[in-house]
Amino acid sequence: QVELVESGGGLVQPGGSLRLSCAVSGSRFSMYAMGWYRQAPGKQRELVAAFTSGGTTNYADSVKGRFTISRDNAKNTVYLQMNSLKPEDTAVYYCNAGWRTLVYWGQGTQVTVSS
Repeated sequence: QVELVESGGGLVQPGGSLRLSCAVSGSRFSMYAMGWYRQAPGKQRELVAAFTSGGTTNYADSVKGRFTISRDNAKNTVYLQMNSLKPEDTAVYYCNAGWRTLVYWGQGTQVTVSS
């Protein structure tokens, strides 16, 4: 069983920054398509940023230019650098790993942007 563990969430003021981390167990990390999703109260879970299996990146329009996804295959970790945070970025952020038909999710980490 693959385990994904997110960290780095918290409370931040508008305009601030946070970096989320997602550590992935197992030996196939470099093969996974990795992504970050978020779910705000009363809303559906949405894609924030992702690596495709081909290595390209996708971003939601709402975070382009502010968020950056990166990965360190040597550490089995994917990151989400979030800058210029806005109150509307408040949500639970989830890490996602996919390989062929297999999909894994982390437990989520809360990000709250408020003054």
